[in-house]
Amino acid sequence: MATYTHGHTPSVLRSHRWRTADNSAAYLLPRLKPGTSLLDVGCGPGTITRDLARRVAPGRVVGVDPESSVIEEAASVESTVDFRVGDVYDLDVDGFDVVHAHQVLQHVSDPVAALTAMRRACRKDGIVAAREADYGAMAWYPAVPGLDDWLRVYRAVARECGGEPDAGRRLLEWAQSAGFSEITTTASVWCFTTPEERSWWGHTWADRVTSSRVGTVAVESGNCRQADLARMAQAWRWWADHPAGWFVVVHTELICRA
Repeated sequence: MATYTHGHTPSVLRSHRWRTADNSAAYLLPRLKPGTSLLDVGCGPGTITRDLARRVAPGRVVGVDPESSVIEEAASVESTVDFRVGDVYDLDVDGFDVVHAHQVLQHVSDPVAALTAMRRACRKDGIVAAREADYGAMAWYPAVPGLDDWLRVYRAVARECGGEPDAGRRLLEWAQSAGFSEITTTASVWCFTTPEERSWWGHTWADRVTSSRVGTVAVESGNCRQADLARMAQAWRWWADHPAGWFVVVHTELICRA
């Protein structure tokens, strides 16, 4: 079993709470209509789930995540969604029109088995939808050596935890291996370039480098030293304050007919 690379520290959850259906699941929205039933796998604090629930109301919506603390947070905010602790490999619900996962498959040890389980949770002719970032395809300006080091260390840590940080480029192959035949793939990006966007993205990652599980595993696994983490965090802050700073996160999106 893979271990979630980031953990659930405040700096990580700050990033998760920023996510909405519009900025993280726009490719799926045209497939939704009132009354659609939806399962959100790896829902975290539930911000995307709640947005999707508003679009499919009065359809049944369930959000599952293996971390009980984020399920408690999600459930405390939204009462119309059934939030519950659950494992993507062992989903105890089925019959959904849509089974959705955002940034989940990059963190599991067997993404093909995860997609297969998501397919089982779908009704016949339902859809499985997934969106995954590709760390190896991320790009930024200006060139900052500390960010090159961050990317190298992050990818090593993600694999140390049993995941695949370059999941986006592998998503189609995983779906094919899971037995899907009707597959649609698209791509989209998060782009951070305004002063407000740069500040939020850069300072959030500076905190994640030094105060999330990423940094702890990086040091424990020998991929860097504590002083290196501080230097990477400073590089993120420098980038965030640069007036020409630009950062793009590439995602692959997948819609498969069950």
